[in-house]
Amino acid sequence: MISRDSIEEVLAGIRPALRADGGDVELIDFDEEEGLVQVRLTGACGSCPISMMTLRHGIERRLVSNVPGVRAVQAL
Repeated sequence: MISRDSIEEVLAGIRPALRADGGDVELIDFDEEEGLVQVRLTGACGSCPISMMTLRHGIERRLVSNVPGVRAVQAL
């Protein structure tokens, strides 16, 4: 079961590294049926050329491995 709290808990663990580089991540929505989490990368992360790598290899990997039911993360 995907819950907003479980997603936010994982994102809270990621935020210090993003903030150290002048960015952040914001949870927008999640679809429990599809296992899809939607986030917005903000600050320096929003315009960073490697933001998709951060999304896939950092944020998505941690959410998929730590929140049962999450299958993918999409940046808006």
